[in-house]
Amino acid sequence: MTKNTKITLSIVGVIAFLVIAIGGWFIMTQNSLRVQQQNVDQQWSNVEVQLQRRADLTPQLVGAVKGNMKNEQKIFEKIADARKQYDNASTPADKVKQADNLNKQTQVLINAVHENYPELASSSNVNDLMTQIEGSENRISQTRRDYNDAVQVYNRKVVSFPSSIVANNAGMKTKPFFQSAPTASQAPKVDLDN
Repeated sequence: MTKNTKITLSIVGVIAFLVIAIGGWFIMTQNSLRVQQQNVDQQWSNVEVQLQRRADLTPQLVGAVKGNMKNEQKIFEKIADARKQYDNASTPADKVKQADNLNKQTQVLINAVHENYPELASSSNVNDLMTQIEGSENRISQTRRDYNDAVQVYNRKVVSFPSSIVANNAGMKTKPFFQSAPTASQAPKVDLDN
């Protein structure tokens, strides 16, 4: 072998090594991003499961107290409408908006029971349902946090160099954080006259 041949083989070897190393890094980074993307999707599914649980418990609570609360027909109608809108929501943003509305209407009912019907609130069936709904609220809060944590990890990888090169090449975009409706910070109002 001549000196030029050895140099040429060395250069080809270095280039081949670099191509393999960069290709390997690219594949590992893309796989890591896909895993994070799946984690975000799983966490969103967990949020939906808890929102659905609450949506399923609400009509049971309504049924348990409806007979004893003659004056609150409007509350029951608003809850039924909110439940229907939640069931018809198709996008994650719509689900969040309608879940917040259902939560607001359910809280109005729970407040009305506690404030105006203490004997009904002490009923074991009603009390059990209210406890389950409160438990659902805690689960929803936790799954929202878990979802937002997963989104944060994924989004950091998508926007950070050099993994952003892989993400852009694969068409991966940042995911939205779960955000409550602007009215979620306001306490629901109990109006038994309307």
